[in-house]
Amino acid sequence: MTDAAPKPIALMEKSTRDATPAADGVSFRPMTEGDLKTAYAFSTELHWPHRLEDWQQVFELGRGLVAERDGEIVGTGFALPWGEHYATVGLVIVAPHCRGRRIGQRIMAELIEGAGRRNLLLHATAQGRGLYERLGFKRLGEIRQHQGIAQPAPLIALKPGWRLRPAGRNDIDTLAALDARARGMPRGPLIERMLGGLTTAVMLDFEDQPRGYALMHRFGRGWVVGPVAAPDADGAKALIAHLVGHNAGKFTRIDVDFDSGLTQWIENLGLARVDAVTTMVRGTPPTADPKLRLYSLATQAFA
Repeated sequence: MTDAAPKPIALMEKSTRDATPAADGVSFRPMTEGDLKTAYAFSTELHWPHRLEDWQQVFELGRGLVAERDGEIVGTGFALPWGEHYATVGLVIVAPHCRGRRIGQRIMAELIEGAGRRNLLLHATAQGRGLYERLGFKRLGEIRQHQGIAQPAPLIALKPGWRLRPAGRNDIDTLAALDARARGMPRGPLIERMLGGLTTAVMLDFEDQPRGYALMHRFGRGWVVGPVAAPDADGAKALIAHLVGHNAGKFTRIDVDFDSGLTQWIENLGLARVDAVTTMVRGTPPTADPKLRLYSLATQAFA
């Protein structure tokens, strides 16, 4: 890999050093692999689509936190470090019988403290946005979640000199570099981890030079098309149409930037809009290459 692996984020130092419970008996500690089944049960109860394997992937790439009371896990949260300057926050869940006790806010405070000087990104539901605003997060944009049984997609004609080609593990460094340019932060470990699983990868070339890419990987109820990065909407459509057509007849999801202007076109592929979340940042937003845009996410937790 050309990108150095991100240094471990120093999460939960305070909790590890001093695990004395608060007045209500709630304490915090780093998540262990043995906690994943409980975390999975939390997300299942909320009707989130995450499989146990999806939690495992986040656990391997990030640093998790659990809130405990009387030996019972009552909350979870994750931060995933991307290089020296950024991290994403996700999977913040509080057990239903413990809501209304500010546990979610305290989980976020622990994650923020553990992140140190890193700028933080997350995707907020309508219910969580107020909390994140109180903690200093500001709106950046909106992500529209589309999903359904993919329909056969007509291929998008490319201009002379442009072509799609399969990509694989030999292209990891190139894919990681493209992703870092499009996202504004290095996510090499994520790209490498995704290509090590059941993932279909496509590269967009211009005169044999890589200019964009798209991945389709297993997640939740089926398959997710993302991340997708391209120099323009036509390139993004070509990449997305190729993968959606490849997945015709199967449950497919794509989380697309609303400002991309692709939402209506994606609905025409049989992927209806089912949800929307707000992209938020605490600190300085990442600076992406203006010649390469990120059109869809890997998952909302990975940003």
